[in-house]
Amino acid sequence: MSMSQEAQENVVRGGIKGGTTKGDGSQSEPSQEQVHGLSQDAQERIREGGRKGGQARAEQLGREGYQEMGRKGGLATKDKSGGEAAAEKGINLDESKFTNN
Repeated sequence: MSMSQEAQENVVRGGIKGGTTKGDGSQSEPSQEQVHGLSQDAQERIREGGRKGGQARAEQLGREGYQEMGRKGGLATKDKSGGEAAAEKGINLDESKFTNN
């Protein structure tokens, strides 16, 4: 038994989206507990940890330092770090604002 073209495309899309594809090509969306293979509780704990870490770093650096660090990160691309991109564009970043020496 062969699948129709539409069923085959559904299989491909299902694999890309992370859903479950059945033998007939129909799909089901991933449940919240299936996302990244973690339970909702585990995902929430990870988000909370990231939020707390970000707050702690912001308190360490202060407003100006955190903004400067964000500016550098915003300039980063897949091919260049934020520092490299800033230098190429002639943007002066004051790294002393967000480094702990």
